[in-house]
Amino acid sequence: MAPKKGSSKPKSKTPVAKAPAKADPLFPSRPRSFNVGGAVRPQGRDLSRFVKWPKYVRIQRQRAVLYQRLKVPPSINQFTKSIGKNEAASVFTLLNKYRPETPAAKKQRIKETAAAVAAKKEVPSKVPHQLKFGLKHVTTLIEEKKASLVLIACDVDPIELVLWLPALCRKMEVPFLIVKDKARLGTLCHQKTAAVVALTTVNKEDEAQLKIFQNLGMEKFNKNTELVRKWGGGIMGLKTQAKLDKRAKAVAAEEAKKAASLKR
Repeated sequence: MAPKKGSSKPKSKTPVAKAPAKADPLFPSRPRSFNVGGAVRPQGRDLSRFVKWPKYVRIQRQRAVLYQRLKVPPSINQFTKSIGKNEAASVFTLLNKYRPETPAAKKQRIKETAAAVAAKKEVPSKVPHQLKFGLKHVTTLIEEKKASLVLIACDVDPIELVLWLPALCRKMEVPFLIVKDKARLGTLCHQKTAAVVALTTVNKEDEAQLKIFQNLGMEKFNKNTELVRKWGGGIMGLKTQAKLDKRAKAVAAEEAKKAASLKR
């Protein structure tokens, strides 16, 4: 039987090795990784401008910009003039000695006093000198002239809560200081935040220190007339400032041309 045509197998050709393609320096290959963590943001690229920040962050940033742009009346602007870092550190060191009792410590003290009275022993001394807090309580102390030193937080929100307090302190001649910030005052009182705190009395060894802070408050805040008169804000953005500078230069150049033409 005759063999079928085309039954013979074609001879295998030896594969020719291709030359490796040269990498394009303009468009380097950046293969994507689809493994776990492959979607992590590349290092060294700042994408903070493209982040959708939480609403409270946007509000506080917008408020800061508005306080710069708009004209701010003196009664609000005075809260931007808080005391310096070193002065604040000294004040908080003093106040830290007079932190109020915790509920547990107060309960223990009352229990010990009751036990001493029942046993007809010597009753422990009265409540130690401590910091007063709470807006209504401190207001009453100022009105009765019992407060020796008042500390007001600079970042109370809404500001109307403490807006009138500096005026009251000036009227009653009670020295006050504006400090940063409400969270730091709150820590002194075992609270999250505190708008205002006050000292009524201190131990004998701290009276000289208290007198220094009272004089500082009187000089920097109570009797500072510029603080009551000076408006804040009115600071334009960088683009607006550049535009105004350019306009002023153009006007100056035009005036110079006119002056030169008149001399001729």
